[in-house]
Amino acid sequence: MKQPPVISLKKICKSFPLEVGGEQQVLFDVSFDINPGEFVAIMGPSGSGKSTCMNIVGALDTASSGIYELYGKDITTMSADELATIRNEYIGFVFQNFNLLSKRNILDNVMLPLMYRGIPMSERISKSREMLKLVGLENFETYLPTQLSGGMKQRVAIARALAGDPKLILADEPTGALDSKMGNEILRFFKKLNKDLGITIIMITHEFEIASYADRILHVYDGRITYDGPVPKNEHVLLKSEKSRKK
Repeated sequence: MKQPPVISLKKICKSFPLEVGGEQQVLFDVSFDINPGEFVAIMGPSGSGKSTCMNIVGALDTASSGIYELYGKDITTMSADELATIRNEYIGFVFQNFNLLSKRNILDNVMLPLMYRGIPMSERISKSREMLKLVGLENFETYLPTQLSGGMKQRVAIARALAGDPKLILADEPTGALDSKMGNEILRFFKKLNKDLGITIIMITHEFEIASYADRILHVYDGRITYDGPVPKNEHVLLKSEKSRKK
């Protein structure tokens, strides 16, 4: 039996109020499904609406209209507290700037989402050590983030995201603060997590080279999905979809 989508967006629109009155619409009838085990890149230039789309997918913001179902739950009209619970239970976040607590060692950083869930200390430590071993940092648990390289910090962030056994990892420009070598290492690790553990991954990026690590690209331009399909051989296909939108 086919599993239901992890994410299902139906005709999502988003508008923001303007200081001078009225509002600006930034997403227009965005609809797509993401199935369990997919590795999807949401790609688009600055100002395209991809970040707004990401915030809605990550339950960090709500749509102005449309329906968003996460694992079959309609979260469109949930309260801020309900959305916080959804984020904690279903989604692991990996951000561009790592978002690590600089004065806490990396074991404490990985344990953070488990603390919010009220997991007992012994279980928190055991699970966090397991995740640090998974990302190859089992010998660094007493180190502070300031003692680590950028690539190591991002692996700590990935371990933290995985500690809560999320059904979905949402990575926002995960290589943006890294050099190309470290960035490629992190992208290969995401690929391994997806293939070996079957974790559903959504990655936000503006670069085709990074998006090409995914298996599917959702290209956003002017607040609309202009391409939804497998990674094309080159970026020209995506640029062509933008030009079609401009006409």
